[in-house]
Amino acid sequence: MVPALTSKSVSLQISPKQISATTTPRGSRMLGAEATEGWQQSSEVVVHPGELCQVALEIKNWESQPQHLTLKLDGTFPLEWCQVQTDALSAPQFGTDPEQKRIQPLGAAIALVTLEVAAKKSRHIDLWFLIPEDFFEGEDALQGSKKKQLNFRGCLLIYANQSLNQGANSPPIQESNFELNVRPRSNYTEFLPVVYQEVDYIHRLIKVFEQAFDPVVNSFSSMWAHLDPLTAPQALLPFLAHWVDWSIDSQLDLTHQRRLIRRAVEIYRCRGTRKGLRFYLHLYTGLALDEQIEREEDKSISITEPSGQGCVLGLAYVGVDAIIGGGKPYHFDVRLRTQPNSLIDEQLVRRIIEQEKPAFCSYSLRIETDQRKTDN
Repeated sequence: MVPALTSKSVSLQISPKQISATTTPRGSRMLGAEATEGWQQSSEVVVHPGELCQVALEIKNWESQPQHLTLKLDGTFPLEWCQVQTDALSAPQFGTDPEQKRIQPLGAAIALVTLEVAAKKSRHIDLWFLIPEDFFEGEDALQGSKKKQLNFRGCLLIYANQSLNQGANSPPIQESNFELNVRPRSNYTEFLPVVYQEVDYIHRLIKVFEQAFDPVVNSFSSMWAHLDPLTAPQALLPFLAHWVDWSIDSQLDLTHQRRLIRRAVEIYRCRGTRKGLRFYLHLYTGLALDEQIEREEDKSISITEPSGQGCVLGLAYVGVDAIIGGGKPYHFDVRLRTQPNSLIDEQLVRRIIEQEKPAFCSYSLRIETDQRKTDN
């Protein structure tokens, strides 16, 4: 705790909750009527933009009777940065504008606070400081016409109500000065030796490098997301597609493009086969592969080849395991069983089949609704 000026009747003590490591007391003094005259203490309060900073005040009444006092706050900083808390149950409420992200003025209510201190008792008051979050990035900070001020001076004055009512120019019975220094929050200084952590200039210098390198450092922790086509930014998809030699189809939506780029190598590995064609159609249509179903005709994506012994009466059934007339060599049938109300672009499906099938093969395509799930 940092003691402040003391009078014979009232003493004021300032205790910043976060005392800066660079704060060096200029002296020390006992509280009470025995205090030495002429001593002055300046406390340093370090605040970070966008973070609440608490400063505790203790007003001690050394008289044998209660005193009605008025606490006044003055300083070179905007008074809307500060708010008083006289009741321990109440909490400070700073008005903010979400669009401008700036603290709104609280008026002059903070400038004067009237309170009563019992005889030989202390009264505790908290001052809360909140600096605008865009203090270093706002329009005022970007103006090159004037230098951005980082160090402010504040003053706490205590008046006796009786003397204050007698005249506006009544001197305070107690006065305490403090410094309000605005500093950026820096994490890089924790890696420096302690002797350098105590230098305020190094803190501000290191913050410049921290803001420059932090985006690069943070990107390493999420680099995996930039290399996965499912989570990569859209602007990075052409690079990932070129990486696996995949041609982006403008007719496909973004979701299908991401899935195809991610599974491009698997498609290459099975290209020209029934498995590869079914897998490609599965990625586009979203229909199940149904690998657990043994009979090919019962799958949602079935690819069959007409075959049989010809028309043998009593042993074969036309259209099932026998065909009439000469069949087409190297021909296969593709049948898609879709869900009700699902839309599948037939022209795009045909283009996929043409791309994946061997050049000498022919095919037929049927797209129908799965009646098995509709009946249930």
